[in-house]
Amino acid sequence: MSKKIADAFKNGKAFIAFITAGDPGIEETKKYILAMEKAGADLIEIGIPFSDPIAEGIVIQEADLRALKSGTTTDSVFDMVADLRKETDIPLVFMTYLNIVFYYGYEKFFSKCEEVGISGIIIPDLPYEEKDECESIAAKHGVEVVRMIAPTSEDRIKMIAEDAKGFIYVVSSMGVTGVRSSITTNLEDIIGHIKAVTDVPAAIGFGISTPEQAKKMADYSDGAIVGSAIVKLIAKYGKDAEKYIYDYVKSMKDAIR
Repeated sequence: MSKKIADAFKNGKAFIAFITAGDPGIEETKKYILAMEKAGADLIEIGIPFSDPIAEGIVIQEADLRALKSGTTTDSVFDMVADLRKETDIPLVFMTYLNIVFYYGYEKFFSKCEEVGISGIIIPDLPYEEKDECESIAAKHGVEVVRMIAPTSEDRIKMIAEDAKGFIYVVSSMGVTGVRSSITTNLEDIIGHIKAVTDVPAAIGFGISTPEQAKKMADYSDGAIVGSAIVKLIAKYGKDAEKYIYDYVKSMKDAIR
């Protein structure tokens, strides 16, 4: 039985790691997820590669292209997760684009998520105003659609956060994913507005790459999300990245404990 998203936040601050499925190959993805869990990751986001990932910076765009070139399909990602579930019950969340889910078929996609033990999904290009159709089918299969909140107006934060499920993904800065040398958004205020309307955990992502940044973000919120920095290690070391990923994730988790 796979754990739910809420379990990732039960023992203090959560470290959430992202990986692009199929980069450099689907077997490596499985191996790297197990290494990240061993290093202390509390929840793992698995990116289903897409040819036009509009929320991503160049690092994850290139990872998506490498994964697609290596023959990764949505079905092969589902098969990998089913295989992974024989070895771990860590909460897993898909991150992908609406196009993938829509063309696969909402019912078929979320039924498959339930079957392999996916606890949630992040869809960066799903507008809040059009969430209902997708969320209702996902909920039927026990999959929580994670809401994203960008540095935006207080009224909109309240509306998005009020009935959120799983966790809230707080975007640290405007723009796309990628490593940033500094994060200047007033995140304390944003987290304050969220906490005023919901008990659902809020974790901060986009641009976090150092233990110091992770600690600072976790001080404000319920956890830190890191993607591009991990994907960069995979781009650099390819099939030999396991040790580097383990060491990096461990250093990040140690910083926020």
